[in-house]
Amino acid sequence: MTEALRTRRLVLRRPVPADVDTIYRVHHDPEACAHNPADLLADRGEAEALYQRWDEHWERHGFGYWVVHRDDEPVGFCGVKVVVFHGREVLNLFYRLDPAVWGDGIATEAAAAVAGWAAVHQNQRPLIARVRPANVASHAVARRVGLHRAERLDAEGEDGLDNLYVSRWPGID
Repeated sequence: MTEALRTRRLVLRRPVPADVDTIYRVHHDPEACAHNPADLLADRGEAEALYQRWDEHWERHGFGYWVVHRDDEPVGFCGVKVVVFHGREVLNLFYRLDPAVWGDGIATEAAAAVAGWAAVHQNQRPLIARVRPANVASHAVARRVGLHRAERLDAEGEDGLDNLYVSRWPGID
C-alpha cells in the first residue's frame, strides 16, 4: 500500500478524518468546482460522506485520492479511482486544487506523480482523465502528464460532455 508520494515541492498523502475540513473547503468553492458543478458540496456532512467514500476506496484497493500538501499546507487533492468506463475497468485520474494555488504548476506536478505511480503499480488498468471541454487548464495538465486525447471515447458525464485523455488504452497509445 502506497500511502504517500513525494515530489520536489509536494507531499501527497492518504486522507484522514481531519481532512474533512479541507475536503469541504475545496469542494464548497464554486470556482474550484466551476467545470464540475455536480461536485460542489453544500455542507460539511457531504464532505464527511465524500471522505468516507474515498476511505472505502483506499481500504478496498490500497490506493485512491491523496491530499496534496505544499509547505505542509493542504492545497487540494489528486489521485486515481477504479471505475468502469466503456465496459473496461480503468483508473480515473482526478485533480482538484484550491484556486488560490492555481497557475503554479501544482496540478501538473501532483498529477505527474500519481500517473507515474499508476504506471508502476497499476499498469494493468488504463489511466483516463475526463475533462470538461472548456477546462483549458485541465486539458493542459492531462497532456503534460503524458495522456493522449481520445476523441472516440468522449462521453457524457454528470455535468455534460467529457473529453477523454488516456494512457495504456489499447489501440490509442
